[in-house]
Amino acid sequence: MTSPYVELRRQLHRIPEPGFQEFKTQRLLLDYLETLPQENMEIQTWRTGILVYLKGTNPVKRYGYRADMDGLPIPEETGYNFQSEHPGYMHACGHDLHMAIGAGIVTQFAQTPMKDDLVVLFQPAEEGPGGALPMLAAQELADWMPEQIVALHIAPEYPVGVIATRPGILFANTSELFIDLTGKGGHAAYPHKANDMIVAASQMVSQLHSIVARNINPLDSAVLTIGKMEAGTKQNIIAEKARLEGTIRTLSAEAMQLIKSRIEAVARGIAASYECQITIDYGSNYLQVYNHEELTREFMDWLTGESDSGVQLVECTEAMTGEDYGYFLEKIPGFMFWLGAETPYGLHHAKIEPDERAIGLAIDTVSRYFRWKSGSLDESPAVNR
Repeated sequence: MTSPYVELRRQLHRIPEPGFQEFKTQRLLLDYLETLPQENMEIQTWRTGILVYLKGTNPVKRYGYRADMDGLPIPEETGYNFQSEHPGYMHACGHDLHMAIGAGIVTQFAQTPMKDDLVVLFQPAEEGPGGALPMLAAQELADWMPEQIVALHIAPEYPVGVIATRPGILFANTSELFIDLTGKGGHAAYPHKANDMIVAASQMVSQLHSIVARNINPLDSAVLTIGKMEAGTKQNIIAEKARLEGTIRTLSAEAMQLIKSRIEAVARGIAASYECQITIDYGSNYLQVYNHEELTREFMDWLTGESDSGVQLVECTEAMTGEDYGYFLEKIPGFMFWLGAETPYGLHHAKIEPDERAIGLAIDTVSRYFRWKSGSLDESPAVNR
């Protein structure tokens, strides 16, 4: 029998939506939340997100759990019988599981409150343009601001039953990168009368990809990738415009600033060499996910002591993944962890099929952790996995 949380995940998987356009997603989650006991629960909407406040029986502290909501512009190739109904979009980063886990955590504490308060945040626009910063600034959250916060992210490379995390940096600083080059188009037979932006863009890509290798300390970590180039309209027309799109990822703020300064220097050189105009847009910038060292180590020690939990703890290394959850951790002590959901396809892949058994395990683990922190572990109900 399929658990209600797995069924909710499948319903959410059918309706992936872009950031700040999660209208169907919000409605589906609200419909689910309204079926739960309401005696100790308050629900607030914020843009296309949701905040759920669960009152404790004798609160001293307020904890928080965050789940992201948006999908990605990737045509789905899973073959699921609950495949995306939004052509060109899918949940390829596990946000459908993250939301189902969040709903399961709400269910646990709506049915059996713990001593302390809990706020569960369903945050839109993690994939872009970024929902964490505006949610943190919202009055709705200011009224219910948690004193400690937890989040997770599915990890295709780990089997179900593994939780991986580390104190300190878990995810990198990230920045989008958009570069537009404008020159002079013309007939392919008269290249001397035109100014070819395919050539200029190609030279720029080569130079950009040398920045990390020749500017960043080899003992530091950084990535600059150009993942998309658009130029030209026809084989016999010299391209007047070209556009490069990429990403920058670093483990230090200093490396991020250095890379950006070198990108701008390269752009000035290309603009002078090819007599063209170049504009640079860094799009969405995400802060590193820096786990609170003491709280993370405490969580890891607690998890190690939970011998009957069915969870194996792994202390992982840093990842170049980006997450706007880093902004929450800048303001609120807390941590994030990887949740094993073994699948041969990685995050952002059109065929990713996370193992749904991870949902119940995560609900149970996070709920038990909050009850332990609150001194209410003996009141923990069973999770329907």
